[in-house]
Amino acid sequence: MKLYSLSVLYKGEPKAVLLKAAYDVSSFSFFQRSSVQEFMTFTSQLIVERSAKGSRASVKEQEYLCHVYVRNDSLAGVVIADSEYPSRVAFTLLEKVLDEFSKQVDRIEWPVGSPATIHYTALDGHLSRYQNPREADPMSKVQAELDETKIILHNTMESLLERGEKLDDLVSKSEVLGTQSKAFYKTVSTGPGSGHPSLGLYRMSLRDVQ
Repeated sequence: MKLYSLSVLYKGEPKAVLLKAAYDVSSFSFFQRSSVQEFMTFTSQLIVERSAKGSRASVKEQEYLCHVYVRNDSLAGVVIADSEYPSRVAFTLLEKVLDEFSKQVDRIEWPVGSPATIHYTALDGHLSRYQNPREADPMSKVQAELDETKIILHNTMESLLERGEKLDDLVSKSEVLGTQSKAFYKTVSTGPGSGHPSLGLYRMSLRDVQ
């Protein structure tokens, strides 16, 4: 079981704003880590933009799951994990992080913030601690509430796209992806069994684990 990223975002209109993020890309090839991290950011923003306020959803792609929670106040959190990581624990973590973040960071900063300007330092600790799902309290109130909350499951990233939209176009227009990442995207997207290229990137990089 593995957690790869934990992000806090603000669901603006029409774009989602990344406020803070933590990543664990140690299992990926050293030379691909920067691109993997950029695609995690890209994927997290895309999922938040396509999710409704007040919703929880899990997006499955190959052996990965992206869990998203968008609060009614537009504050959102995304966890990217492998498919073996318990969804319930991932949503418990998101609930905890967003509650903590909203108490420490003034709401005025959310729409205009960035990782460089937001002063919230707990994400790396949470990402490290929750690598072991047993760190989450199985009897927590949040988990009890989640039993009664509908979590939407999307089987592919493409299911989030609007009719006529293409992932290729979103990647080419992305401001968070560098030239190297976009070039690598094209390599992955034309390869055999590529699936969703941004997550296919993770899978390809995992083959070269050092």
